[in-house]
Amino acid sequence: MTKENFNPSDLMRLSKLMSQRGLCSRREADDLIVRGYVIVDGKVADQLGIRVAPDCNIELLHQAKKQMSENVTILLNKPIGYVSGQPEDNYEPAVRLITSENQEKSNSDQGLDKKHFDGLAPAGRLDIDSQGLLIFTQSGVIAKKLIGENSEIEKEYLVRVHGFLSDANLVKLNFGLELDGKKLKRARVEWLNDDQLKFVLQEGRKRQVRRMCEMVGLQVLGLKRVRVGRIMLGKLPEGKWRFLRSGEEF
Repeated sequence: MTKENFNPSDLMRLSKLMSQRGLCSRREADDLIVRGYVIVDGKVADQLGIRVAPDCNIELLHQAKKQMSENVTILLNKPIGYVSGQPEDNYEPAVRLITSENQEKSNSDQGLDKKHFDGLAPAGRLDIDSQGLLIFTQSGVIAKKLIGENSEIEKEYLVRVHGFLSDANLVKLNFGLELDGKKLKRARVEWLNDDQLKFVLQEGRKRQVRRMCEMVGLQVLGLKRVRVGRIMLGKLPEGKWRFLRSGEEF
């Protein structure tokens, strides 16, 4: 942006711009800014709410990168009966299963610390009557990658069903259904055996798999998420959790 065509209305909040560029979440950006860890066009930007040019150069100091590298991501095998987010209708939130006693720990894993709960939030939902892989993270970058508006991360589900599914309706499950007036992205749905389907989705609309099945006359008897991106649920026992480990990526 040159001085000749500069317009103050074109300025953006620095935290929003950092989020858009995938550097961190807005919450993380605000924290890094007040600590003086962010450099904009060669100068420290240490005031909340600061506005900058959309094409400015943003650098993160070593301290910022170190702080962000300490953020943890947790993989939980959620049982049926727990909600993904805030408590509701007397049901417990799944985060309460994240205890030292429930950790599935390898020799190289760190132990659980109270600092690991600061800003820890579920990256995606898993219904109360569903089970399987639920991700919690302190990282805004990972959260955006998993559930951001433009996320293309696959989620894989094993779905036990009751009812008749025609070839035409199987095609519709793969592509052609709408939810809430919006066309669904292309999915991969196939039979695994007589009563179990595999769903691979790139979106996570509310109760999407169950609603898709209802639309083609199927009743869902059981639903389990077994993969998010390249991370498999694997042999993680039900109700147990572990940290995302070095070298693992979604």
